[in-house]
Amino acid sequence: MDWRIVKRVVTVTIMASARGQRVRGLRGLANISWLAARQLEALAGAMTVTRHQKRSTIFSDKASSESAYILLSGVARITCDNRKGRRTTVIILSPGLIPAFPTAVAGITYNFRCEAVTSCEIGTIGLNTFMKICLGIGSAAFKSMVASFLGRWDRVHLRCSNLIGCTLGERLALVLLDLIENFGVPNHDGGVRLTIPVRHNDLAELVGATRPRVTERLHEFTQKQLISQQNQRLVVDPDGLKSFLMDAQGEAFSGELS
Repeated sequence: MDWRIVKRVVTVTIMASARGQRVRGLRGLANISWLAARQLEALAGAMTVTRHQKRSTIFSDKASSESAYILLSGVARITCDNRKGRRTTVIILSPGLIPAFPTAVAGITYNFRCEAVTSCEIGTIGLNTFMKICLGIGSAAFKSMVASFLGRWDRVHLRCSNLIGCTLGERLALVLLDLIENFGVPNHDGGVRLTIPVRHNDLAELVGATRPRVTERLHEFTQKQLISQQNQRLVVDPDGLKSFLMDAQGEAFSGELS
C-alpha cells in the first residue's frame, strides 16, 4: 500500500469535510443566506479564518478597506470615539457579514474599531473577490454604485448623530465643511469657495437653530477669518474650521474631567 496516496486521500477528505462544515455555517448566516450554494462554496474556499480572543481588536478603520469580514461565531461590536474622546459602542454584531465602516466626514474623527465581545471566529476575504462571487462585479464598481445610491444618506446620518451635544458653532462648522466637500472649488485668494449660494435660512435648517443665531455665529466666524464673502459666494477656510473643532473638542473633554 502506498501510504503517500493514503495520506493524500485523508488530507483531501478532511479538507472537504471542513469546507462542507464552513458552507453549512455560512448558509445559516441571515445576511448572506440568500447566496446560492455554489456562491457559498466559493466563499468558503476563498476566505481565511482566524480566531480572536475576547476584548481584542478584530480590525479598525486604519486597516485596508479592500477586505470583507464575516463573523462566523461569537459576538462582536463596533465602537468609535465620541466628541469627548471616549470610546462608545455603536453596534452589537451577531454572526454574519460585518458592515463596512462609513467613509470619513470632514471635521469628524471616529476611530472606528470592530472588537470581540466574546471569543470570535472571523472569515476574511478580499473585497474584490467577495463582490465577484456575490454580485459578479468588481469592488470598484460596487463602491461607485453604493456611493451614488446610498452615500449621501450615510453622510447625513453621520453628521446628524455627531451634531447631538455640539454647540451651535461646532454644528455650523461641520455643516460648512460638508458643503465645501460637495460644492467647493479652490479660491484664488486662498480657502475654498462655494459654487452655490447658501442662505442663512438654509444653514439654520441644517444645524437646527434660528436664522438670527446662525447669522450671529457666521459674523463671529468672519471676525476669526474662518469664512469670508466673495462675489456673493461664501469662502471657507477648511483648516481653520478643523482647528476650531479640535480646540472645541479639547475644551469639552477638559471640562468633563474637571
